[in-house]
Amino acid sequence: MREITASGQTVEEAVQSALEQLNTTKDQVEIDIIDEGKKGLLGLFGSKRAFVKVTLAKNKVEETQVYLSQVIANMNVEAEIKMDVVGNHVNFELSGDNIAVLIGKRGQTLNALQYLLHLAINKDGKQFYTVSLDAEGYRQRRKDTLESLAGKMADKAVRLNKKVALEPMPSFERKIIHSALQSNKNINTYSDGVEPHRHIVIKP
Repeated sequence: MREITASGQTVEEAVQSALEQLNTTKDQVEIDIIDEGKKGLLGLFGSKRAFVKVTLAKNKVEETQVYLSQVIANMNVEAEIKMDVVGNHVNFELSGDNIAVLIGKRGQTLNALQYLLHLAINKDGKQFYTVSLDAEGYRQRRKDTLESLAGKMADKAVRLNKKVALEPMPSFERKIIHSALQSNKNINTYSDGVEPHRHIVIKP
């Protein structure tokens, strides 16, 4: 972490001087005013310079990537991490030989890791990020599986003319089911239960 103490005739001037020395912008730093200074008589006599301490803010995205690599290492898995940032959304993509360990049964380990990353990147609360974590294209394969499951369960609900409850799943997976069935006029879908046991019910 880099920090600079700078001075100027005013606080604004001192801050600008520090930003130029750090080669950064105001939204990337934390500013601590040491002395606001004071204007002297006629702007000359008895004037006192303003002093500020300007610190480069931590890069939350890079910190979270380091955190992810440490968690993976502690799980005794070697994996390559690719990161992609679009606006306030960060996507991490994992690849490696023993990637199944990081995915877990029905993606439970991957979902847990994604939740930890969401907590880690948003812990200071200054800027909100959404996070997605994928491994060897698992998310797309899971999406295909869920959409296929949705179709089969909807057919079952209509055929038996009674409600069908699916297994508990995280909200973003429930959303896939809802989206897959929203154009089906023969059924309604809704979520029931309390996290982590919240699940979808398909009703004729």
